[in-house]
Parts: sequence; C-alpha cells; structure tokens
Amino acid sequence: MKEQINRLKVVLVEQQRTSKWLAEQLGKDPATVSKWCTNTVQPDLKTLLDIARCLNIDVKDLLNSSI
Repeated sequence: MKEQINRLKVVLVEQQRTSKWLAEQLGKDPATVSKWCTNTVQPDLKTLLDIARCLNIDVKDLLNSSI
C-alpha cells in the first residue's frame, strides 16, 4: 500500500481548485501534478514551497504528520 505523504489532493478539493489549475500556476506538466496528487511521486522542497505560496497556505498543511 502506497504511503500518503502529501495532502495536495485534499487541499485542492478544500480550495475548489483542480490539479490542472495548479499545473498552470506553477508552469508544470499536468501529469506531474497528477502524480503528486496521487502520491505516486513527491514534489521537491522548493516546489512544495511554491505550491504553498500559490495556495496561500503554510507548507506544513501540505504534509501528513509523521507521528
């Protein structure tokens, strides 16, 4: 079973945004953002900061607790 590291998909739903919208904002391929949303791959730290800024949230809100 795949570990759910980030909460990106949940945050996008909460903000009524789509992964396509986020891809456009970040200048990324929509397939890449889709992989982040499904936790298939993880964005690097700089990209996480960019995502948080774009969504106007704290970067820690994008991550599931490790505790």
